[in-house]
Amino acid sequence: MALAPKFAGQKFSALNAPTLHTLELYLDYVCPFSQKMFNTVYSSVIPLIKQKYASKVQILFRQQIQPWHPSSTLVHEAGVAVLKLEPGKFWDFSKLLFDDAKSFYDVNVVNETRNQTYERLSKIGAKVGISEQKMFDLLKISDKPAEDGSLNTGNGVTNELKVLVKMNRMQGVHVTPTVVFDGVVENGISSSFSGKQWEEWLEKNVA
Repeated sequence: MALAPKFAGQKFSALNAPTLHTLELYLDYVCPFSQKMFNTVYSSVIPLIKQKYASKVQILFRQQIQPWHPSSTLVHEAGVAVLKLEPGKFWDFSKLLFDDAKSFYDVNVVNETRNQTYERLSKIGAKVGISEQKMFDLLKISDKPAEDGSLNTGNGVTNELKVLVKMNRMQGVHVTPTVVFDGVVENGISSSFSGKQWEEWLEKNVA
C-alpha cells in the first residue's frame, strides 16, 4: 500500500531510492508484543538492512490503534504530531515511546486527564529534539466549544489520524503486530523473532 507524503516519516529506507521489497509493520504503542517486535527491528533488523539489503528492503511503520485501550488513540496522536513537526525523528521518538510504553497502559492513565497524558507525551518528544510546546499545542484539547458550537473539537492531528485509521481499515488489519510483506500478510513472522531469526527470514525471502 502506498504511503502518503505527509506520513513519510513512517518509512525506513537505507537509500533515497526505490527498493524491491516492502515490509509493513502494523504496531500499537501500548501493545507489549508490538514493543517486542519494534525493539528487535530497531536494534537488529534495521542495521542488517543497512549492511546487506539497502537497495532491496524498506520498512513502513503502520500505526495501528487498538481502541479497547483508550490511551492507544492518544499515543498514536503523539506519533502523528511528530510526523507533522519533525518526520525524520519519528523512529527515534517511537523507540523512546515504546521504552516508556507501560506508563501509558490502562492502569497508569486512568486517573489523569487527556491533556495531562499529552503533556507527558510531549516531554518524550522533547527528548528527541522536538519542541515540547509545539507538540503539546498540536495535541491538546480545548475545554471550550468551537465557534460553531461543536463540542467535538478534536485537536491538531485529528484529520491525519482519521486518514491513518481509514487506511488500516481498508487492509482489514486487526491483530498487533501484523507484518505485511510485499502486500501480503506474513503470518510466519512472530513478535518473538530474534535478530537471528529475522536474518534467516530475510535471506530466504529477499530476492
